[in-house]
Amino acid sequence: MSKKDIASLVDDRPEDGVFRLHRSVFSDPEIFEMEMKYIFERNWVFLGLDSQVPHPHDYMTTTVGRHPVVVMRDGEGNLNAFINSCPHKGARLCHLAQGNRKIHVCQYHSWSFDSAGRIRGLKFKDDGQYSPAFDNDSHDLAALPRFEVYRGFMFGALSADVLPLSEYLGEARTFIDIAVDTSPQGLELVPGVVGFTFEGNWKLQLENCSDQYHFTSTHPSYLKVLDRRAEKGWEGTVRANVRGRGGRKAMQFPADGLEHIAGGSTSFEHGHNLNWNRRTVNDSHPLFERAEELKERFGEARRDWMFNTRNLTLFPNVQVAENASSQLRIIRPISVDRTEMLTYCIAPVGESAAARAQRIRQYEDFFNPSGLATPDDTINYEDCQDGHLNPVSPWLQGHARGMMLAGPDGDPFIDRLGVKALSSVIGGVELGDETIFHTYYRSWRALLQAGQRADEAAARSQPAPASARLVETVR
Repeated sequence: MSKKDIASLVDDRPEDGVFRLHRSVFSDPEIFEMEMKYIFERNWVFLGLDSQVPHPHDYMTTTVGRHPVVVMRDGEGNLNAFINSCPHKGARLCHLAQGNRKIHVCQYHSWSFDSAGRIRGLKFKDDGQYSPAFDNDSHDLAALPRFEVYRGFMFGALSADVLPLSEYLGEARTFIDIAVDTSPQGLELVPGVVGFTFEGNWKLQLENCSDQYHFTSTHPSYLKVLDRRAEKGWEGTVRANVRGRGGRKAMQFPADGLEHIAGGSTSFEHGHNLNWNRRTVNDSHPLFERAEELKERFGEARRDWMFNTRNLTLFPNVQVAENASSQLRIIRPISVDRTEMLTYCIAPVGESAAARAQRIRQYEDFFNPSGLATPDDTINYEDCQDGHLNPVSPWLQGHARGMMLAGPDGDPFIDRLGVKALSSVIGGVELGDETIFHTYYRSWRALLQAGQRADEAAARSQPAPASARLVETVR
């Protein structure tokens, strides 16, 4: 791989009011290979929720970068993550998305492993005439060098040289807490998963979740449906909170000097961010039945944040969207122009049947390829991917809105949570801040450059090949 000049792809001059991104960031296969190697395979990556493997011997499969991974809960209830590959010939060990097994048997040569990853059987070993050196090797499954869980969110890394997870998540942890604290028993996945692909780069999804500027342009059909429901006095289960009956209630803010603020965006270290909109506490939200309970447990300010619309991105591959319903999105890059999405409806454990029904109906209404929003988004991704091949005007202009407002201070809503942001922007409904993307690309640039430096240092530490030493001797 050539030494790509990563710095030249991000025109980042805040003192001049400039932040631009080169289109090749989305379309260059060499950059994609670097992203897999230096971001997804040398950094923390989200794996799943621990509630997906609640019982002894439960397991679930996923990926880290280009590598298959299996998370297992052993007989003692401990969670571990392993490379999903038999150490014998490398065959994939677990093929299903999830299941429950005390013993996993490789279908190729029948080596078997328990739910703690330990080798339990090596077929015909006594007749195998193995050497002592073979016996001295471990035959257990290879554990991920780093695996940690924060409030039920499981993360893994293929490199041991990563920050402690709590430090990596940093201030963004507060918004995981807000989501998890909506129930004393935490969050659970509503049964069912939706998987789909789009013909576009993975960072298009990363940006779109943080992009409030696109909403009224991209989703007019959804907004028209909401308007028609409002006109007809719709009294169905769906009470989406951006328009109509729930919308009017949700936007009636108290006259406290901040009533003109509709929402904002907040950036954190290591590429994480949050975009949000204010919502009042009303029955368009499935949490309404617990409003007083949550106020007593966490105080009014934190309770109110549970009702706000929130899109949280934990760089690089997971997003928690809280708007019409609650959704967990996992991003898996496949190639420079193809991405797989896995999405789940998430919900507080123990909510009533009525609240759960409202949550699911609103989830179906808005999200996924069968909903009223996701198809609009994926078409845009594919249009952008085509446009990113343009060699005539290589610099994008989509990262400039909000430049005159962004700064580390000045968000009283975030301050109420005691959160220290890297940068925040607040404003009216039409602000559509784009500085929220900057934290993605500053972290992206830092990780790629760090990877390049590490590889260069490793290359310098290697002894020269014998042929090169011979040439040097002759000279």
